[in-house]
Amino acid sequence: MILLDGKQISADIKAEIALAVTEIKKEGKRAPHLAAVIVGNNGASMTYVGAKVKACELVGFSSTLIDLPAQTTEVELLAKIHALNDNLEIDGFIVQLPLPEHIDEQKILMAVHPDKDVDGFHPTNVGRMALDLPTFLSATPYGIMELLERYKVPTSGKHVVVIGRSHIVGRPMSILMSQKRPAGDSTVTIAHSRTTNLEKLTLEADIIVAALGIPEFLKAEMVKPGAVIIDVGITRVPDETKKRGYRIAGDVDFESVSKKAGYITPVPGGVGPMTIAMLLKNTLLAFGRNAS
Repeated sequence: MILLDGKQISADIKAEIALAVTEIKKEGKRAPHLAAVIVGNNGASMTYVGAKVKACELVGFSSTLIDLPAQTTEVELLAKIHALNDNLEIDGFIVQLPLPEHIDEQKILMAVHPDKDVDGFHPTNVGRMALDLPTFLSATPYGIMELLERYKVPTSGKHVVVIGRSHIVGRPMSILMSQKRPAGDSTVTIAHSRTTNLEKLTLEADIIVAALGIPEFLKAEMVKPGAVIIDVGITRVPDETKKRGYRIAGDVDFESVSKKAGYITPVPGGVGPMTIAMLLKNTLLAFGRNAS
């Protein structure tokens, strides 16, 4: 079994980006600039945004954190987004999800200019991704593709089962892995809550991408020997034996599945670090477009 170490690969990518930033500064140009908008005080969201800001500092990016109160209105948030769209000093920005219930998330994501949408959520970028045109790839699928590519995991002609059909992970993964690319050329099946023969599908799969948000859902008896297992899930599971009162679990029962898998991502330390690294890579791409 080979552990797909997202922590190590993300560190390699950050080092590559830091070198690129050093060269940019040598040319007398400003550093790439990433902004993040957070509304309210969701604990997990604050942790994620904090990690993104630290990552920016590590690679030499400029970063701006716009921290808005939970009672911020949709109109006020839209005004902030339009200001970021118009700010020539900011190359890309993200709006951290989830947003408070009184704000329409889709309306907010649609308001982000496609050229600054380094999360890759805007319909323009999703459409370009589906057509295999240059664009910002959604950071989590992008990170998974990079992980597979750098570990040289065989994907051509393989059967991939993606469990989950979200617009953020499941659907983009199904498209990317079917395309002609180094970690592509696969035959892809999407499974979801209405799939009736899931275990039959997963037992036939060469590669499984678990992105359904149910902790430790994928068990060893659902996986064939030597399969590649990509665990996208991350859930806080109550655990009184831990000082924090919880443990972090993925969608895969790592303890049992790792004994059968050929490759597997851990949680934490697998897909999560890659998501932040690819967000930085998208920001560097946005900077390059702006500078040209």
